Amino acid sequence: MKSTVESLSPTKVKLIVEVPFEELKPSLDAAYKSIASQITVPGFRKGKIPPQVIDQRVGRGPVLEEAINDALPKLYSQAVSDNQVKAIGRPEVDVTEFNDKESLQFSAEVEVRPEITLPDLEGLEAQVEDIAISDDEVDEQIEGLRQRFGSLNPVERAVQDKDFITLDLSASKDGEKVEEAQATGLSYQVGSGQLLDGLDEAVTGLSAGEKKTFVTQLVGGGLKGEDVDVEVTVTAVKEQELPELDDEFAQTASEFDTAEELTADVRTRLERGKRLEQAGEARDAVLEKILTLVDVPVPEGLLTDELAARKENLEQQLGYSGMTMEQFLEGEEQTQEEFDEDLKKRSEDAIKAQFVLDLVAEQQELSVNDQELTEHIVRHAQRSGVSPDQFAQHAVENNLVPSLVSEVVRGKALAYLVENAKVTDASGNEVELKTLQPDGTYADPEADGAAEAADAAEAADADAPVAEPAKA
Repeated sequence: MKSTVESLSPTKVKLIVEVPFEELKPSLDAAYKSIASQITVPGFRKGKIPPQVIDQRVGRGPVLEEAINDALPKLYSQAVSDNQVKAIGRPEVDVTEFNDKESLQFSAEVEVRPEITLPDLEGLEAQVEDIAISDDEVDEQIEGLRQRFGSLNPVERAVQDKDFITLDLSASKDGEKVEEAQATGLSYQVGSGQLLDGLDEAVTGLSAGEKKTFVTQLVGGGLKGEDVDVEVTVTAVKEQELPELDDEFAQTASEFDTAEELTADVRTRLERGKRLEQAGEARDAVLEKILTLVDVPVPEGLLTDELAARKENLEQQLGYSGMTMEQFLEGEEQTQEEFDEDLKKRSEDAIKAQFVLDLVAEQQELSVNDQELTEHIVRHAQRSGVSPDQFAQHAVENNLVPSLVSEVVRGKALAYLVENAKVTDASGNEVELKTLQPDGTYADPEADGAAEAADAAEAADADAPVAEPAKA
């Protein structure tokens, strides 16, 4: 077999392949055998019909067609391998010439990974926002803690904002009850906005036993998005009493003895969270920086698939939340055209990032061990709400393991880029990322180095060849 490659664009090539007829013999034999098992010829056992008889009864054309269809995938794969083509996606194959008992010629157009050149990865500069913890943020966390330890006390007065109430809801459309929109004994905090638009305004000022009707739109069911009349009846009103922020509360709600220590710990925890947010911002900033320095052509077919996948994912999320595309766009303050343009830009950047990270991983010879893959599967399982075993089985059955491995490798490539970059905050301070731990704390560099050395030694010991027993 002979094959050549013609470049059509930075992301597409054309393979031109010529195959001598004798190389089609295995596929031709398989075609005769397959057809022999499907037809009946008097005087011959099924499956034992000679090729010349099949040619007479069925014709040679169908046999050759089946043989070519069987051979093309293997021949295409061999041509890709022989020419070291980094193909992505499915090829468009065209049989250009076929001479029985002489040769087969075909072409295959396929998208390929673009050839890109990385800049010097040492010292890439990127900037992130400063870490700032406001008193309001600390107060909000303390308030949430006080609410968790608060008590609810019945009150004989009209409903006010922040009250906890028990209510019944009954929706109707054109005077007829909507059976799927009836509820009794619901607990609700006024002002949370978690049930129906207009509910907070309707219940405010009502006392226990009073009712009111208001117009709203249902967020689910057969009448989703349509105006309905909702009658709300308040059956109980409770006021939340919060404990004072004092030493006694600190001892009850935490491991600390004083309110001052509790408040300081809240600020520290917020700072840890901000460090992790800043680290995520740093990863994005470094990746954005390198994308501005590298020309990465995007394969059209890959972009089409990425756009389709993202749109399908969004449609599923909107369906789960009971939101229409129009409502989503209104919340995002975008037109459909602006959304489409933004989605295309984000899809292109995602594809470019994958190509860059794959090349970084290749150049740095990054790989994935079993433990790293297992930990990644566990994280996926936790996000999906299934057990790790269930997710792993799903991944194997749906051939997702290579994608999971790629995700881990790309994560390691991005970590390499960030660790070798110079990231500063808006005040000009260098951001420490190498020793940042998953909980937002910093590791002791010496201890961290010792742990890495121990891990390396253990890995080297595990990879060492087993000694052969001494010969007598």
